[in-house]
Amino acid sequence: MRSNRAKVRAGVSMAATLPMIAGALALGIPTAHAADGPARDALKGTRPMWATAKADKGATSNDAQVKARVYLAGRDAAGLSAYAKAVSDPNSPLYGKFLSAKKAQARFGATKAQVAAVKSWLRSAGLTVTEVTSHYVTVSGDVAAAEKAFGTQLHNFAKGSKTYRAPAKTASAPAGLKGAVLTVTGLDNAPHKAHHKDQLPPPDAVFRNSGPFSSYYGSKTASTLPDAYGQKVPYAIKGYTGKQLRAAYGAGTYTGKNVRIAITDAYASPTIAFDAGKYATKNGDAAWKTGQLHQALPKNYTKTEECGAAGWYGEETLDVEAVHAVAPAADVTYVGAASCYDDDLLDSLSKIVDGHLADIVSNSWGDIEANQTPDLLAAYDQVFQLGAVQGIGFYFSSGDNGDEVANTGVKQVDTPANSSWVTAVGGTSLAVGKGDKYQWETGWGTEKATLSADGKSWTNFPGAYTSGAGGGTSKTVPQPYYQKNVVPKALATANNAAGNRVVPDIAAIADPNTGFLVGQTQTFPDGTEQYSEYRIGGTSLAAPVIAAVQALAQEARGGKALGFANPAIYAKYGKTGVFHDVTDNPTGSGLAVARIDFLNGFDAADGLATSVRSLGKDSSLSAVKGYDDVTGVGSPANGYVQSYRRH
Repeated sequence: MRSNRAKVRAGVSMAATLPMIAGALALGIPTAHAADGPARDALKGTRPMWATAKADKGATSNDAQVKARVYLAGRDAAGLSAYAKAVSDPNSPLYGKFLSAKKAQARFGATKAQVAAVKSWLRSAGLTVTEVTSHYVTVSGDVAAAEKAFGTQLHNFAKGSKTYRAPAKTASAPAGLKGAVLTVTGLDNAPHKAHHKDQLPPPDAVFRNSGPFSSYYGSKTASTLPDAYGQKVPYAIKGYTGKQLRAAYGAGTYTGKNVRIAITDAYASPTIAFDAGKYATKNGDAAWKTGQLHQALPKNYTKTEECGAAGWYGEETLDVEAVHAVAPAADVTYVGAASCYDDDLLDSLSKIVDGHLADIVSNSWGDIEANQTPDLLAAYDQVFQLGAVQGIGFYFSSGDNGDEVANTGVKQVDTPANSSWVTAVGGTSLAVGKGDKYQWETGWGTEKATLSADGKSWTNFPGAYTSGAGGGTSKTVPQPYYQKNVVPKALATANNAAGNRVVPDIAAIADPNTGFLVGQTQTFPDGTEQYSEYRIGGTSLAAPVIAAVQALAQEARGGKALGFANPAIYAKYGKTGVFHDVTDNPTGSGLAVARIDFLNGFDAADGLATSVRSLGKDSSLSAVKGYDDVTGVGSPANGYVQSYRRH
């Protein structure tokens, strides 16, 4: 399961964006202006790609209301990018020389004079300033005032079957502000959201898995079902638990002691403390200590129906329980967003950075790259860079729809995992055998075939593609320096001869058929709310698992923060025993598991469905020897955590 920021925006997950210069935060660039008007700086990327002349439906009414955020570039955007790179690069003399949150703000944040100038400009155009933070100024007003402020006309444009407002040309800010404005969001009103009563609803309806199950990979064979790939296959795992995952990824004796991990999602499960505590007790994890689990929540929630608030409870539960299962001594802070919209998710990330609430941040949400506009990309990257200079690393799930073709019709990666300033976490199918012994992994990609009516064969075996780890080559983000000489040229240049960012960077367990056992309070058919357990997966499992492994690595490093981890991860590539080199065919023959599911998701009252799920079949993406666009450099092996030890 992975919460998507954009079901309304693009079905299940975010559309072609303008090219962006990696690390460039000061997007204001001089533009031609009328001889009789004051000079203005363009705010690149503020006119969406879908706002074309062909789609133009005419001017928006002057009286229509606009709510926008003007993001502040700070006093030294180029310096921020350069310092973020230097402290993250093991080959740099500044590696690990992180700044405190206060010093980062003093060195790179907006000055009082810049904020005052931005506010004055916006008010002079007739807009009302409604909020001012260290990152942005929020304004509201009518279309006429917004057009005056941003030097553009707002028109209505057709986007698919709907019509949305957007700038008819790129927005701009007065050149007299001297680059104080990073970008502006909100001028277009197409949905910009992650998915998952402004009061939180009760838990979603119960979901349970049917049996039979394997307790470890291969422990129970589906002997009465047809062969697949010339052999009997095992039943799906009941759900791995912490002991098995810690063994698979080389935890050793490390527990994440004195390391702080933050988790972001939208909303907040009302039963998380009870659920996490009960799950740990039932499944052999260390008991939570008093004060070990914290929540940082907004005062009010919004758009709860639009975003399906209750659907986010399971996401939070999975993230919290997976982190604790792998790093049982780590301090965990859950930071819930007020909604599934980008502005609110950005606020959650900024809250972590501004207060330095953690060194490691797990994020199991995203959208397709096609929906990510450059203005938002700039705002996200600024937060990630401010985190990097403080020693904070961000980990994002790469997506659950493979190359996204089946989902959107277009081959593309997901975002924010596409950012060159985050660690994108791909997914695997994991086989942990008897005695918690690591057997192998494949790239996560599932094809499903159902049992024939006579029970003697699988219909159209291996069946249709259902899901898989997100990955591929960005169309908008240039190749970061740390991927050069590791990522194969054919992947890097798939969309651009100069080379672009390839996703993911690293991988861990994600396949729901070899998934993780989660415990959550859910609503049962009789209306009662009860704790129950079920198996789940997705790269929203991989992300917290890798975040937890990073906590173990930080502990091994003597507690010194890892910061933005990609340069260090790629520097370890090729070293013996550090990564499992994951391929789609680790055993030399086809792999699959059998599953029996309740048709109603709860019990056998409405019947059962029997299927076979093939492993290692991820759309057009392939896990091969070396770096690949399903698993990146691979998954952590026994030597990974140990490689961070100080000698």
